[in-house]
Amino acid sequence: MPEIHAHIVAQVILLARETSSRGAGIPFAEAELREFIAAQNEDDQYALVAIAWIGRESIAPQEWDEAIRTASEEATTSTEAYLPGMTLLADYLEDGLEALGISATDAEDDLL
Repeated sequence: MPEIHAHIVAQVILLARETSSRGAGIPFAEAELREFIAAQNEDDQYALVAIAWIGRESIAPQEWDEAIRTASEEATTSTEAYLPGMTLLADYLEDGLEALGISATDAEDDLL
């Protein structure tokens, strides 16, 4: 399994929560989330997608390599457009990290 940068995932979780707490359609909150995702390298973007899929139970944690490969090969839209469209993005990322044995709470606390 490649290295997962928990601080990046935690930042996306916090930004996704901020976006949802301010309500859909708040341009500056969603723009900040999109900009942060876009600023990440491709590997980290694919990891974010894979973690979200694991969190929503579309794929098992043991299928990490397949999730990364699928995220890479089947991307039809940019990651910064795809992920914010997930209504429960923050929950999916938290659940995905936990399923991978990484404490989402610890990663979030390190940012605060």
